[in-house]
Amino acid sequence: MTKFFSKRRLKIAEQIILVSFFAVFIPMVISGLIINNVNQHSNREQLKDAAVMIANIVSEELDVFQSSINNELSQIESTLVYYNSPQKENDYLDTIMTKFSFYKELSIVPEYGLSKFKKYNLDNDSIVYKKQLKDGRYLVAVLDVKNLRKNVFRTISNDKRQVYVIRNSDKQLVGAVNYEENVFKQSLAQLPQDPKIDTTTVFGKIKNQPLVYKYKTNPDVTIIVNTTEAITKNTIDYNRNKIILSILISTLAVYFFVGLYTSYLYTNIRQLFKAIIAISKGNYERRIRLLTNVFTPFEIVFLGTEFNRMVSQIHKSHIQLKKKNKELKEMDEFRSNMIDTVSHEFRTPLTSIQGYTSRLLRQDIEIDEETKQKSLKTIKRQAERLKRMIEDILVIPDIEGAHINFDIKPVEISSVIENSVTLVKNDSGKEIVNNIQSCDAVILADNDRIEQVFVNLIENAIKYSKENSPITLDYEVLENQLVVSVKNDYDVIPREKLKTLFEKFTRIDDSTTRTTRGTGLGLYIVKGLVEAMGGEIRLYSNKECGFCVKVYMPLTVKDEAYI
Repeated sequence: MTKFFSKRRLKIAEQIILVSFFAVFIPMVISGLIINNVNQHSNREQLKDAAVMIANIVSEELDVFQSSINNELSQIESTLVYYNSPQKENDYLDTIMTKFSFYKELSIVPEYGLSKFKKYNLDNDSIVYKKQLKDGRYLVAVLDVKNLRKNVFRTISNDKRQVYVIRNSDKQLVGAVNYEENVFKQSLAQLPQDPKIDTTTVFGKIKNQPLVYKYKTNPDVTIIVNTTEAITKNTIDYNRNKIILSILISTLAVYFFVGLYTSYLYTNIRQLFKAIIAISKGNYERRIRLLTNVFTPFEIVFLGTEFNRMVSQIHKSHIQLKKKNKELKEMDEFRSNMIDTVSHEFRTPLTSIQGYTSRLLRQDIEIDEETKQKSLKTIKRQAERLKRMIEDILVIPDIEGAHINFDIKPVEISSVIENSVTLVKNDSGKEIVNNIQSCDAVILADNDRIEQVFVNLIENAIKYSKENSPITLDYEVLENQLVVSVKNDYDVIPREKLKTLFEKFTRIDDSTTRTTRGTGLGLYIVKGLVEAMGGEIRLYSNKECGFCVKVYMPLTVKDEAYI
């Protein structure tokens, strides 16, 4: 341990945490364990006392009920002396049954008539009391056990403990509160074989859930009181949780205030370290932002202020240098893109023109008229392509400076699209589905520039469409606009990539995956021209349409266009 700390110096925060751990956390844990143990023992004794008290209450209620029944039967016996006929005796007993609802049956029978009362037992919620009269007959009272339960358990009906009263002779359940069959069977199985008579005794295997029984001989029953798991949780577990929570809150409070001071101190020191490291790496924009309050030492505030003043002077010079570097970088990037465009895109048409021109100038072979015309057409087409690329490059300054001159007039969209399709280079022979031939809409635009727009869009669709897939030209007439869409089948382009396609020298396929040729200026020029003519252009890419460009142009009435 000593070797470890000698090799590695602890930080301030680590030192404070280590000290507070030994000075606060460990003492708090030890104190909590001691308090919790004492509290748990106290609560366990309380649970035992409460269970014993309930058992005694039920015992007393049974004694009171037993005594009241005996007194009642004795009073009935003394009253029967005054009745000299069976009819009057029966009338009197009927009056007693009417008055007291807990009697199911009340009658006087000879000894041989007692057998008929064997049908009354606990299975049908009945219990039989009998008293021998002076003349040898028996006064028999059949009591409703439900009424017995109501009277015996009335004082503990709201208690959560489980109370069972069983008959000793056959272990049959007489009454219960919060009865659960499994718990009753388990409690019954744990009763000692040699119980203590008329003594409230604690038994059971779970010390935090005490079981109490009281074995009585008069009446001949046993009272069992079971402390449920829910009661244990509400007493022992609940109090334990409160103690743990209190200790935890106290510990957290100490750590909070220690951590608060440490955070202020350590955060400011880290700010100093970070700023020094940033400056050493050339980050001259870095500033120290101290957390200033009563806990912030004066020395740290002084260091932070002087450091920021020094860095500000360095930063002013660095901003000027950075600005100049940025301008040079932009110029260099534009020059590189321009050179790359010229070197790659101009080479193909120039090579084609050179090849066909050399072929026509050859004197050693005879070239037929058809081949000459075909060669000349190719030279013308490649020259026009070269011209369009040059115009694309030259039109950029006009678009950026808004210096383009337009001859805005009504033009038929069907004628514009037809001319554009004719001017398009389609070496791959892809099908162009023109659904705008039948459209008689007239838009307001510069005829040459709008043709340039659609030539670029159609050529772009041909370049980036899948093999053997058609290019579809369609239209839609809105209230005061004509929407012309150019669609081609292509993989879905991410939205982030789609947003950048209107920028200069931006292509769908980057420099590492490039499969088509182009300047990367087409969509930038198209957007500039369309917006300059009062229109709007939007790009879409999804599974349904692939890649789609929609051009919105102002619409005019064809009849008015020629007035």
